[in-house]
Amino acid sequence: MFSSNIKLKKDLLARVKRCAEAAGYSSTQEFVEHVLEKELSKIEESESDEEIVKKLKGLGYLE
Repeated sequence: MFSSNIKLKKDLLARVKRCAEAAGYSSTQEFVEHVLEKELSKIEESESDEEIVKKLKGLGYLE
């Protein structure tokens, strides 16, 4: 496994920390990984790149 750093705005990081603690996660990293895995699995159900783009637009991630 490799390590990677992702930068978050201070206010977003504070929200992540608060939610991770409230939900009982052992770390903010564990919480972020769980949320990303959950969201990615929804998006990856698509069979084509076009469907992925359509889902991302529907979720508000793309314009």
